Formats: sequence, C-alpha cells, structure tokens
Amino acid sequence: MALALESGRAGVVRIELPLRRFAHLPLSIQRLELCVRVRAEVSRARPRKVQLSRPGCSLCTVSCATSSLAIGMLAARARRHSCRWLSGSVGASRCGASVATGSVRQRIVRRFCLEWQAGKQDEQEFGSEQEYLAHLESQAQLPQGFSIGNGALKFVPEEAQEMGELPMKLTVISLDKPTSAYAAVFTSNAFPGAPVRVGKQRLAQACELQAMVVNNKISNVSPPDEDGGLAASEAVCSEVAKQLNLPGGARSVMPSSTGVIGWRLPVKEMIAAVPDALAFMQGDSALPAAKGIMTTDRYPKLSAKELPGGARLVGIAKGAGMIEPNMATMLSFLMTDAALPRSDLQQMLEEAVAGSFNSISVDGDESTSDTVLLISSERCAPPAPGLREAFRTALLEVCADLAALVVHNGEGTRHVIRVAVTGASDDATARRVAKAVVNGPLFKSAVAGNDPNVGRLVGKVGQALGPEGAAMAAACVCRIGGETIFEEGRFALDTEKERRLSAHMKMAEADSKLSYPPHRRVVDVEVCLGSGPGEAVVLGSDLTAEYVEINADYRS
Repeated sequence: MALALESGRAGVVRIELPLRRFAHLPLSIQRLELCVRVRAEVSRARPRKVQLSRPGCSLCTVSCATSSLAIGMLAARARRHSCRWLSGSVGASRCGASVATGSVRQRIVRRFCLEWQAGKQDEQEFGSEQEYLAHLESQAQLPQGFSIGNGALKFVPEEAQEMGELPMKLTVISLDKPTSAYAAVFTSNAFPGAPVRVGKQRLAQACELQAMVVNNKISNVSPPDEDGGLAASEAVCSEVAKQLNLPGGARSVMPSSTGVIGWRLPVKEMIAAVPDALAFMQGDSALPAAKGIMTTDRYPKLSAKELPGGARLVGIAKGAGMIEPNMATMLSFLMTDAALPRSDLQQMLEEAVAGSFNSISVDGDESTSDTVLLISSERCAPPAPGLREAFRTALLEVCADLAALVVHNGEGTRHVIRVAVTGASDDATARRVAKAVVNGPLFKSAVAGNDPNVGRLVGKVGQALGPEGAAMAAACVCRIGGETIFEEGRFALDTEKERRLSAHMKMAEADSKLSYPPHRRVVDVEVCLGSGPGEAVVLGSDLTAEYVEINADYRS
C-alpha cells in the first residue's frame, strides 16, 4: 500500500508502508501500526490532502482541514475501498463527495472498540466476579480533585406501603473546588424527572458545580408533589451542600435519580443518610460510585483513559433496562482533571454521545431520567500540547466502551446483537434500519433461542425501508456471522449454513444471571443497502424470559 501526502510547499510526499513486516499480526495491531506511521507523517508534512492507493482499488482523495483529522479521514475512506487488512470489511462502496468530521471521528474511534466493528469480536473474557472487579479497579483511579462517598438507607414508599421497607443507595461525588468546566446532556422524553429539570436549570444558568448526589430505587419523575418533585431534589442538594460546607450552596450540587417512576423521594430518610455517605469520602477509586448507582444492573460499569500531561478521564454508567436513549444511558458520569473550556466540553460530549449511547437499545424504551454529565476539576492546568484532540478521542472511546457494557448488562440479556448498516442513502436511514432490527421482538426472541430465523431479520429491514426505500431494498445484502443469508432479493440458505448460524449465536451467548460479563462477544449482523454514503452501527440485546420476569416484579 502507498500513501501520498500532498503539501502546499513540498508537493506530494509518498510513503511506502511495508505491510509485510506486520501482516502476520492481528488486524487490530495492523491498524495501530498504520496509525502510528501515518500520524507521524501527517504531523510532519501538515498536508492539505491525503491520498490512499491500493492495488486494485481506485485512488481516493479527501480534503483535510487540519492534520489531526487526517488519520480519521484516511481510515474512513480506506474502509470504503475494501482495504480488508485495515477494517476487515469486504464490501466495497462508492466514495461520497464529502465526509462529516464528527461522524468520521466516531467511526474510526469505535473501530478500535471491537464491539462496534462489523466482523470483529472482542475476545476479552472473565472467569469470575473477582477477576472482573480487579480489572475495573486497575483503571478506577480518580482524577485529581475528586472524592466519592457512599451511603445506604431504608424507606417505606408512600405509594406502596404494603411492600414494607425497601433499600436505597446514596452516592456523593465531590470536587475540592467549584468548577464551571462541565457539560451535560439529558433525556428528550416529554416527561423528564425532577432531577433532570434541576440539572437543565443548573446548566442554563451556568452555575458553578462542586458536587453530585445520586440515588437509586426512585427516579423522582412526576410524583404527586405539587411541584413534581423539584423541592425534594433541591432539599437533598441543600443537605449535601450544607454537610460539605459548599460556598455555592444547593445550586452547586447536581442531583440525579434512577428507579421507580411516579413515587416520591423519601427526603427525610435521604437527608438523614447524607452524613453517613460523607463520613467515608475517599479520593482513590471510582469503583464504589459505579457500584452505588446500580439498580437492576448485575455488575458495575467503568472505563478510563490516560491523557497528555498526566490528566485522566474516568467514566461510570448504570443502566440495564428501559434503554433506548435519545442522548445517553440511564445515568453516566464522566470525571476528568483536564483543563478544557466549558464550550469545548459540551460540544465534545454531544459528539461522543451521538456515536455511543445514542446507538444502543435494550428494549426500545427511553427513560425519563437519562443523564450524562461530564465534569472537570481543572487540576491539570495549563493544558498539555495536543490535549484537546486527545481528550476528544478518549471521550469517544470511554463512551463507546460504557455504552457497550450497558447492553451486555441488559436485563435478562444473553446475547448482544450488533447491527452494522452500510450503503444507505444517509446516516439517519442507516440508523433507523439498524434500530428497527435490534428492537424487533421476533428477531430478538429468535436470537435468544439461538434460532437463525433469518426471515425475521430481513422482514424488519424491509419494514424500516418502506416503499420509499425500494432502491436500497433491491440492493440489500444481509449477513449474520459473516454468512450471506439474503442477496439479490432471495434467501441463500442450506442445512449446513443454518448450523453455522446457530453456532455463531451460541458463541455469543452468556449467562444472564452472572454478576460479571463472562465475555464481550456479539451476534454479528451486517446489512448492506447499496452504494450510498450512509452507515450506522447499533448495539442491542435479545429478548428473554428473564427480561419479562425482572420487569414483571421490578418495584419489589
């Protein structure tokens, strides 16, 4: 393979990549090798254009506004030209006229998170809960300036007193000083919970934040209170601010709640539990917070990245059911000590969420409490060279990792289904088709039973395309586990292929009762709709009897 970098001063600089030296390595290592080599040349030459050529592949040229985007655009275009060693894809498609910077960055970053890469499997496995927790703890070091405390309480719900005492967890995340460097994205549900409404106010008023308080069990959404639960959320924030002696008072505390919809918060019991939560504040590990925000989650979810200048980004998430976010997962908190402007944080967070949390679905239900919060202690200042782009990439990777874990941890989930759609008329169409597949109850049920009932897949694709998608339907090719099951308007099936398809599903199956993820493999579904520029990857889950059992008895 040859790479040409076109520079205004130096003309065209041609680089020969000696692929034979590392052709024996796994594809993920080959990609890293390419990126290292190309990044060095791009940084040195600062080209206006990047050209990639390959024997048997027509020349592709993309304009780059900055050198930092060149590798992302290069890899995106290489994939569109069937460079198998780079992406693992064998389906060629026509080069589009332009590339959207944000979506390209999402695609190349997600390509390094194997759950988001068509045709790839993440071979990471865990043999026990202890092994998984040790893995999380190894990356759980909090960024500078953060502390975490956990408390617990019991309460009797006013709306269902016959249930008796129920447990609730209270988690407090605090900073050593107020900060205006934070960003947030919330649910788009028309009935947002009181904590979401308070959070939106904090964001709109640009309040400086110094703490977050999170409770599980009750989401504080539209309770019978006259103000819809606002006073209850503010009362808990006020007590946290008082106990921490925060100069900004309640306005410097961001509330977040998850759990049963429609119940009142047990404010009295929660306020009484705040001192206990603060008594054991520690600045070492984020894992206690990841555990503290769980509801029906079987295990905590945590991801982290190192940044230039010694800064860190650590993210935690909770969510197992009521997952088809239109912004985030049910709850996710991202903490960093990197000093970046608030405007940058908001823009980067929205971009990261679009390519991760907005591309998952467990059951097709959007929560009324969805919140993702990114906050910086700004302790690593001034910013190190290259921090902004490094942080943008790290944020995308952490969000993609957490989003994948949310689906693996779905209520009753035994299979994660990855649907990669390419060749659509645009990205929105590709995403609509992918989400239709992962949300189709018939196909989800078939996957749960390791039954390759592929008609349910193709039928759902056709339903999503509709009459206006006739041209894409005519070009449609569907694959499961790399096996072509539909092409040129007809199915391609036989007895042996059915066995292989079922074996592929069994390979991705996991015990839905374990308190850790035994593996991160997925059922791999590919849908090619022709030669259009639109593409999307969505992660979803199967539909099992356990899911019904959990949600039939959720409140108790």
